[in-house]
Amino acid sequence: GGTVTPKDFCSFLVLMTFCFHHAATSCSKSCYCSESESSGKTVRCSNLQLTKIPQDIPNDTRRVYLDFNLFTTVPANAFAGLPYLVELDLSHNEISQLEPGAFRGLGTSLQLLDISSNKLVNFNPEAFEGLRSRANLTNNPWHCDCNLQMAMPHVDLEPTSLTGIVCQTSDPKEIGVQGLAFLLAPDIDLCVVMKRTTDVAMLVVMFGWFTMVISYLVYYVRANQEDARRHLEYLKSLPSIQGKSEESSTISTVV
Repeated sequence: GGTVTPKDFCSFLVLMTFCFHHAATSCSKSCYCSESESSGKTVRCSNLQLTKIPQDIPNDTRRVYLDFNLFTTVPANAFAGLPYLVELDLSHNEISQLEPGAFRGLGTSLQLLDISSNKLVNFNPEAFEGLRSRANLTNNPWHCDCNLQMAMPHVDLEPTSLTGIVCQTSDPKEIGVQGLAFLLAPDIDLCVVMKRTTDVAMLVVMFGWFTMVISYLVYYVRANQEDARRHLEYLKSLPSIQGKSEESSTISTVV
């Protein structure tokens, strides 16, 4: 029931500041942390049977190792609170999906991303938005198709990273790209089927329009022929009418 003095209030603020700082920079409860002057803070969460990416990783962390766990997906903004991260290891998991914006917020700091030895099939460029780091994409069952080919120019990762995309399956199958690093097979066009389909569709559309134009022209010509015939018959009837009128006028005069 005592009075709170300014000194007590200042002590309270210092304590709260320390608590917040500790909460932001302490180690994740399920991981092991180490720190050095040269490499900064490292958080190791390797081989812990984790199924979800920890959300309590300290925001001053520079290296995170999440390899050999059971992650199946990397959700959007999973690492958005780690602005100083330079290395992220997600290798040897069960990851089959990278949601759009999975690595959002790491574009200016991240230097190495390891997502090798996972179960990634389809390459989603939106997951890597803003990343210019080196990436290890090897040992994934990549499916190479037109979508992958179209995505390549829109990825900012170091070009050598994309050599890790080795095609386990492909569409079309007969193109012969299985077992090859897609980036190292520049003459292969996986969009050829789509282009053929598009060409056929364009031909069908053009044929449809051509048929409509021809049908309209035929109708127009026939309609005009009918009008011309009626007009011609009308013109043919004019002299006889005029002759009868002149004959009536002569009779009237004689009378």
